[in-house]
Parts: sequence; C-alpha cells; structure tokens
Amino acid sequence: MKKKAYMVHNPLTPSKAVEFDPEICTGCNACVEVCRMDVMIPNPEKGKPPIVLYPDECYFCGDCEIYCPLPGANKMVFPLNQRVGWKRKETGEYFRAGMKNPPPPNKRPAVG
Repeated sequence: MKKKAYMVHNPLTPSKAVEFDPEICTGCNACVEVCRMDVMIPNPEKGKPPIVLYPDECYFCGDCEIYCPLPGANKMVFPLNQRVGWKRKETGEYFRAGMKNPPPPNKRPAVG
C-alpha cells in the first residue's frame, strides 16, 4: 500500500487566526517554532508559508507575528468579537483597545 496522507487546513473553521503573505514569507518556520498552541505545521514544500492546521486552537498571543524575521510576512486575523477599535478620520490612524497610550475616544454625541 503506497498511499500518501496529507494534512491540510479545515476551510470551514470560523477563524483564520494567522494570514501569510506568500510574496514575503520565505518558509523559515520561526512562527511554527514559537507558537505556544502548535496551531501551524511546516509546509512540506520548501520556501512556502506554514499551514495553519488548527486555527480554532489559537488564542492570539501574537508570538508568530512578533518573532517573524520578515516584517509583514504574517499577521493576526482577530475574530470580529475581538476587533475593538476606532479610526481617526483626519489621518486614517487606527487605534484599538489595549494598545499603549491610545488617544481618548470621541466623546461627542452622535449626530442625528
């Protein structure tokens, strides 16, 4: 019996957890090594981004993004219920709850 078994991500999961930019990611697997929950596995093809095998297991610590040697190669994709933030209209800056020294949110009453 010479059949191969493949591990691929589950496309039906509600969360992506980590998204890779294949143009930047070199497949160094630093993110796989630092992941506390073993969410990813190395891609069997050399030079390709890791496979996010268990996205529902991710608790969004951000280590994979922090320890990546190439800025922008991967990014956290937070679930909608964790995307709390506001955007400054004039500059387009985005702020989120929990960041260091965020500006105060707009306290003016809504128009209309």
